[in-house]
Amino acid sequence: MQKTALIIGATGLVGELCLNELLNSVAYGKVIALSRTKIISRKAKLVNIVTDFENLESIKEQLKADDVFCAIGTTITKAGSKEAFRKVDYEIPLKVAELTRKNGAKKFILISSIGADASSAVFYSKVKGELEEALKKLRFDWLIIFRPSILLGDRKEKRTGEAIGRFAVEKLSFLFAGPLKKYKGTPVYLLGRLMVKMAQEILPSSLEKLPLVRIIGNEEILK
Repeated sequence: MQKTALIIGATGLVGELCLNELLNSVAYGKVIALSRTKIISRKAKLVNIVTDFENLESIKEQLKADDVFCAIGTTITKAGSKEAFRKVDYEIPLKVAELTRKNGAKKFILISSIGADASSAVFYSKVKGELEEALKKLRFDWLIIFRPSILLGDRKEKRTGEAIGRFAVEKLSFLFAGPLKKYKGTPVYLLGRLMVKMAQEILPSSLEKLPLVRIIGNEEILK
């Protein structure tokens, strides 16, 4: 029986690739994408809900899915402030998770970040870690967390600082060996593909271990 997937962040670097994988997957008969702008697609299975994410409670009845994919994210520079960054990278994902969990979602697949830690002194890493911890408390049957390094791929919008970091990672990749291997850049096509692949690989035989939390670090992603 085909399932329903829901994705947020579908217009972003990783999310766009994940959405394409979902639309091409025979595992899903319906794909719900929440986005601020309209998504153009010829796939009949796509249900695009355009929202500003300010009042998700008003559309909660539409947020029903088996598997939820979260690829939403920004930077403090782009968001404009720490508060705005936290809203995008913590408040919105958590609210979607809460609503979909109440509606019966079983799996939540998250793109987090290397170094995510709720006790970190680095604000970015702290927020990422706090989201991970909050999601664990919702007790999805399966919570899959990817922690990539710098994302390697072409963005539609410019992020100067990230672009510099990406350039360094690409040109100096030979330096990322041994203890530094985990910081090697992460190709976005791998993440988009693995998000959907991992959602299918967890078998019913794991039921006795529920809830299951799987954290996939960058080295494992690159393998």
